[in-house]
Amino acid sequence: MKASTAPRPQAGRRLGLEEVLRLLVEDGEISEASAAELRKQRTRSANSAHPLVFIGEQRLPSAQQPKRVLSTEMLTEWLAGRTGFPYFHIDPLKIDVSKVCGVVSHAYATRFHILPVAVSDTAVTIATAEPFDREWQSVLEQGLRLNIRPVIANPADIVRYLAEFYSLARSVQSAMKSPQSLPSAITNFEQLVKLGGKHGVDANDRAIVHIVDWLLQYAFEQRASDIHIEPRRDECLVRFRIDGALHLVYQGPMAVMVAAINRIKLLARMDVVEKRRPQDGRIKTGTPNGEEIELRLSSMPTAFGEKLVLRIFDPNVLLKSRAELGFSDEENRLWSGLVHRPHGIVLVTGPTGSGKTTTLYSTLRELATPEVNVCTIEDPIEMVYPYLNQMQVQPNLGIDFALGVRTLMRQDPDVIMVGEIRDLETAEMAVQAALTGHLVLSTLHTNDAPAAVVRLMDLGVPPYLIRSTVLGVVAQRLVRTVCPHCAEPEPVDAAAWEALVRPWSVAMPAQSMRGAGCLECRMTGFRGRTGLYEMLMLSPELALHVDSPLDLDAMRTQAIREGMRPLRIAGALKVAAGLTTIDEVARNTPPVGRG
Repeated sequence: MKASTAPRPQAGRRLGLEEVLRLLVEDGEISEASAAELRKQRTRSANSAHPLVFIGEQRLPSAQQPKRVLSTEMLTEWLAGRTGFPYFHIDPLKIDVSKVCGVVSHAYATRFHILPVAVSDTAVTIATAEPFDREWQSVLEQGLRLNIRPVIANPADIVRYLAEFYSLARSVQSAMKSPQSLPSAITNFEQLVKLGGKHGVDANDRAIVHIVDWLLQYAFEQRASDIHIEPRRDECLVRFRIDGALHLVYQGPMAVMVAAINRIKLLARMDVVEKRRPQDGRIKTGTPNGEEIELRLSSMPTAFGEKLVLRIFDPNVLLKSRAELGFSDEENRLWSGLVHRPHGIVLVTGPTGSGKTTTLYSTLRELATPEVNVCTIEDPIEMVYPYLNQMQVQPNLGIDFALGVRTLMRQDPDVIMVGEIRDLETAEMAVQAALTGHLVLSTLHTNDAPAAVVRLMDLGVPPYLIRSTVLGVVAQRLVRTVCPHCAEPEPVDAAAWEALVRPWSVAMPAQSMRGAGCLECRMTGFRGRTGLYEMLMLSPELALHVDSPLDLDAMRTQAIREGMRPLRIAGALKVAAGLTTIDEVARNTPPVGRG
């Protein structure tokens, strides 16, 4: 959007619709006819919203670039350029709420429709959507004795986060002012000399309830897969994992966050008093638009107190097709051939967080028809699905994976899913189930597909039983995908491509895609993730290599000869298709073997 050299309107007043429309027409962003129609609509509706919000809601195409919609954010950027102020997008993940809310009172910020967004030792950055209403700036500079840096931000975001940030800050202050009769449990090794009459905060305090509700809804909105609440020496950190990367969201007082942890544990029916040993729990809640969300909780004692991690399971994962998970047509055909066999073992391997659970659950949803009995034994149950018969490992009751499989075999199952094969007894029960006519799906933690066979042999499974029961192994990884909103082509770095696929010979594409960075991806260039798959089918020829001692290199070479595509080569094909980048694939996959 072009900046204008026209003289600025007189300072000390707020923007009006007529003024904004005139400037937009001058800059060629909208036509005079569109401006006239907007004036009529505003008169008919008596809309009191900020002019940028009102115009942005109409979703008009730009007169200069018809493919570009004049959203409120686009208009905000235009206004910043037009008036000579810096443009600022409010990303709540990058704002220290406790700091910014301590700069200006809520009443003062509301009066002038301003929002502090950054604080340093020498300056305060304050967002506004009124570039000519600057009465507050000199007052704050005198009161704070800091430089004030005004920036232009989306007026709708200012209104929203003005309410949310200060509401959160009030809840924290309220919680700190509500002493209880009993001191909080001492779990921080370094707090033993700091008792001095400190009291805990009630987990059922309304302020704590508000903080927890805000935390969960905020995580859902930001597409977080995990919430980490981590105690430190003097404060507690809250971090979200989004698209595989952790983002610091909030830093709060220890007393308040301990109460928030207790509140979450209460909701999950965990033992609130017990803080010396790890615990697991789960919560089912909902988003503002009515979607059910399941949370799996894990607590852990640390040097500074109890750490809590909440893993968020999106129910829409169960509805995703294999193409949406990242399977190619050929990979989809091979996987379908494996999971529709009447009996045998199918293994999914990869490190924690590589998408194994998602692959298995989406497959189980497909298999769980009225004619098929699907039973699972998990530790813990990752996601409750009504068409599965799910049992959870409970060591305190003597229920482990091996006993679970033994029990499920008496339940007339067609398909058995074992959460993980960890020991020889579980492996032997899975083999026994496969030999007696059941299809068994399970996971292992190995770097690639051929290594799964080595892992089974290390556990003590005889090679002849592996040859008789294992149908195939799928290794997988997740890589971030290029943001579709800011993707742009770039030449492929020949040296980086060669290093990625070596020693394979894979044709280098003429170009690849990269994300330039936009608001949709928080300027990272990536939005969402996709799967990479390495599929090993245990053919009769390949089974001949399953012997003791096992020559892993020879087995891998034979598997590649029969069509297995290593993870990094699968990633290279995603790069060629413009879905991800060379660096992302190299960072998340092991080097390839010789084919």
